[in-house]
Amino acid sequence: MSSNRPTLNRLFASAGVAALLVLSGCSESESVEGPIAGEPIAPITAPEGSAWTDVVTISDQGGHILGNPEAPLKLVEYASHTCGACAYFSTEGKAPLKENYVSTGIVSFEHRQLLRNTVDLTIALMVQCGAKESMQPLSDSAWQSFNDIMNSVQSSSPQIQATESLPLNERFVRIAEAAGLIDFFAARGLSADQARVCLADTAKIEALENASREQAEEFNVTGTPTFFLNGNRVEGISWEDIEPVLQRAGAR
Repeated sequence: MSSNRPTLNRLFASAGVAALLVLSGCSESESVEGPIAGEPIAPITAPEGSAWTDVVTISDQGGHILGNPEAPLKLVEYASHTCGACAYFSTEGKAPLKENYVSTGIVSFEHRQLLRNTVDLTIALMVQCGAKESMQPLSDSAWQSFNDIMNSVQSSSPQIQATESLPLNERFVRIAEAAGLIDFFAARGLSADQARVCLADTAKIEALENASREQAEEFNVTGTPTFFLNGNRVEGISWEDIEPVLQRAGAR
């Protein structure tokens, strides 16, 4: 499990160990609340001409909510883009979560950033660079290519470490270039020029880091992925753990 209490400077300093972080377990979070139990909840019809899986809103915490924003069951994931367990949940769990639960209007799914290192922050800046509807698909694309991205990060570790001396508005552009992330996201609809503008946005950089740190402290989130359902911490990190919790809560 990796702690997430870094200042912005510590995030910068961690760039050189990003590749090592992904080799270890991401989270060992334990449940602090009992599981939610409830009667089956009837599906909720989406607004005419729309589907809940196309609805995206931004939460007060800055997370991206997919689905019915008033869903009776609100699933939140604190996730890191350099976390193998998060990649596993994305590849194994997102499709059935959206198809079987978000689509019914009963469950909403919110992705919140938990930043562990500068590579996390670089990817977070890029997936949030376009329309809010693009954030989760871009994140999932990165997780689906997790091994390739992490291999690129590891091979470019000296160049990433060298960015520590650069001004803030240049640092993340150089990290993205060194790790091949500019080209990766350009192939998925985020233009290189647009990405560079977002990666140089110092206000956004500081806001993302502050939100990650403050929420980690407020909700005692010390690793990724960490899940909450209606504010209750969920034990487990895989879809095999999460689906039964949703079903017990009434999504069935």
